Amino acid sequence: MSLTEFQSIRDYFSKQTIQRPDVLLGIGDDCALLSVPQDKQLAMSVDTLVSGVHFPEHTSAEDIGYKSLAVSLSDLAAMGAEPAWVSLALTMPSLEETWLTDFCRGFFTLAQRYNVQLVGGDTTTGPLVITTQIHGYVAQQQALRRSGAKPGDLIYVTGNIGEAGLGLLLVQQKLELPPQFAELKNHLIARLNRPTARVEVGLALRGVASAAIDISDGVAADLNHILTMSEVGASINANTLPVSACFSAVSDRVGGWTQPLTAGDDYELLFTAAPQMQDRVQRIAEHRQCKITCVGEIQAAPGLRCYLNGELLQLNVLGYEHFKS
Repeated sequence: MSLTEFQSIRDYFSKQTIQRPDVLLGIGDDCALLSVPQDKQLAMSVDTLVSGVHFPEHTSAEDIGYKSLAVSLSDLAAMGAEPAWVSLALTMPSLEETWLTDFCRGFFTLAQRYNVQLVGGDTTTGPLVITTQIHGYVAQQQALRRSGAKPGDLIYVTGNIGEAGLGLLLVQQKLELPPQFAELKNHLIARLNRPTARVEVGLALRGVASAAIDISDGVAADLNHILTMSEVGASINANTLPVSACFSAVSDRVGGWTQPLTAGDDYELLFTAAPQMQDRVQRIAEHRQCKITCVGEIQAAPGLRCYLNGELLQLNVLGYEHFKS
């Protein structure tokens, strides 16, 4: 007998080990009932991943499950919010037990790490599409926003930039690594399929960062969102971008320095902070064991200016855009 919709909910999505005390009613009713502490604000974000757009069609179900939650956690990290609950809408061509088992393994592995409880959702038939709605807490007036950058603020990024973009080229068989970097292939593909949500860093940046965003569409594109919301401009030194150890060996085959500036899917944090916060930023990097690199400065003059070896670098595109021909 084939698996039914309600069996899939009962057998796969209801069997999670996370049971938070602030979930008054979870999976199984028309709505979840959730308790928000009076001294907190609720942070909420929705992400949709489409097969062939946000992940290659042959990506494993376990990696899809992991990434679908990771990208939502990254949104909370960019706001300095503590993860709490998530709902899941899953559209797929058919109910396959092996696929569901693997998907849930990836999804709940990450949920366990961040104490996130799945509280509801929906399943339906159609092309493979995953939508997650995540909720988290943030103390009153402590949320990180895109609108707080000021002239003179320094611009920082976490981790390495452009690795997921290299991973995508490897998966698409559009790039072959030099022999001395062959061992990095699995690492780069993992950066595409299993991004690291910088939740701990985002929490530590409350009261330190003046503005923040996660890098989903590319450094240039996402920094531009901060510039627009903050009504400022910026200058970036591409030479200071933290890139993969093998990037210089393949840069001429991947578009040069425009690759780390415009490649998406890194899900690192990009944030700004006043110069007097440099020591605190460095301590966060040390305590959270996360590389944080200063790559530029916020300026009063509108627009984004990227320099390479002291010369202005022309970017034909800033990053990934849906609906762009």
